[in-house]
Amino acid sequence: MAKPIIAIVGRPNVGKSTLFNKIVGQRISIVEDTPGVTRDRIYAEGEWLDKKFLLVDTGGIEIANDNSILKHIRRQAQIAIDTADVILFVTDIRTGVTANDYDVATMLLKSGKPVVLVVNKCDTVGAVPDDIYDFYSLGLGEPFPVSSVHGHGTGDILDECFKHITWTEDEEDGDEVITVAVIGRPNVGKSSLVNKILGQERMIVRDESGTTRDAVDSYIENKYGKFVFIDTAGMRKRGNVDEGVERYSVIRALAAVERCKVAVIMIDGTVGFTEQDSKIAGYAHEQGKACIIAVNKWDAVEKDDKTMNIMRAKLQEDFSFMSYAPIIFISAQTGQRIDKLFELIKEVDNMAAFRTTTGVLNDILANATARVQPPSDKGKRLKIYYMTQISTRPPTFVAFCNNKQLFHFSYQRYIENRIRDVFGLQGTPIRLLLRERGE
Repeated sequence: MAKPIIAIVGRPNVGKSTLFNKIVGQRISIVEDTPGVTRDRIYAEGEWLDKKFLLVDTGGIEIANDNSILKHIRRQAQIAIDTADVILFVTDIRTGVTANDYDVATMLLKSGKPVVLVVNKCDTVGAVPDDIYDFYSLGLGEPFPVSSVHGHGTGDILDECFKHITWTEDEEDGDEVITVAVIGRPNVGKSSLVNKILGQERMIVRDESGTTRDAVDSYIENKYGKFVFIDTAGMRKRGNVDEGVERYSVIRALAAVERCKVAVIMIDGTVGFTEQDSKIAGYAHEQGKACIIAVNKWDAVEKDDKTMNIMRAKLQEDFSFMSYAPIIFISAQTGQRIDKLFELIKEVDNMAAFRTTTGVLNDILANATARVQPPSDKGKRLKIYYMTQISTRPPTFVAFCNNKQLFHFSYQRYIENRIRDVFGLQGTPIRLLLRERGE
């Protein structure tokens, strides 16, 4: 199922990043006793009571400050709030309730989202300081005392967050409806593509808006099958797109990617590859989703008979970390190659659901090890006993060997490529896990 999103917000220097690191269990956010250190949103997967969620760290919010950097921080914090299921509002017991805390509380109340009020830096063991009762004046309910440095109280706030989350079970993999997330930077034509599909290809269309992810799901049934397109483009007005907002659009794609089977990563053909494209695509890759790279606005590109091949080669280099993803050149404006896009969606979805037998896998393994001998180190050679598939979406395999340390990354990549070549696994990542005998 899609992981719920919990956003951590608050004014500068109240310990948001320290709390973030404590909850996710690793030092991801930069922690420094200086306001404004966290300027970009940081996100990571957390787990509590055997349930996983996405935790988002944000920069400190200062409502009244006109500094240009702080304006960007406010904007990216607002994006996190808009997409969150629950908000952790962090305050500081040492400074007490400040005017900025009231400003942030007002901002959160307007959002209408569930808010858990965290009073940080309650580092002493024993009775809760009397000053904590001042925080009731924020109008956000019961304040929870926490020490982000020591981890005291983090379980209580996660329990409270979970009260506001509705957990739903995954749909069966056999469901014939393919959920497709259309993701990418602002203004690359995501909404235009979905609108074109709705207007041109539809037989049955059902729009549902107002979800917790603030996206629109469009159900489409046509000659290619049944699809639900998740459009994330409507979240930002075109006139509000600027350089600062461009940097902060990743969070918009996260929730959509969590829910989809296939991710269509849209690139602006008139602009080409950007770092933001890499971040958005990287998240889909990490989540093991089937992926297609769609270069939009191809009708607006000045080109000759070599332009497409040149751009394809450039994008294959830019997206080298996901070389399995097919590249298609489309125009949402004219409908160019949209039929081919549907065919690709069906194909990569089938590849993501691919399953084979252990016997066939071990025939491939025997052939691969005969062609390229497994590596050795200090006279000890890697032995791969057998391999089996354990799951789909993405296809995931386990190789049992004598020593995982001998299974060099390059040889692991070689085995993965042999599996991909034999079965033609286009459009989906594959995972190869290593186990030693007895594990």
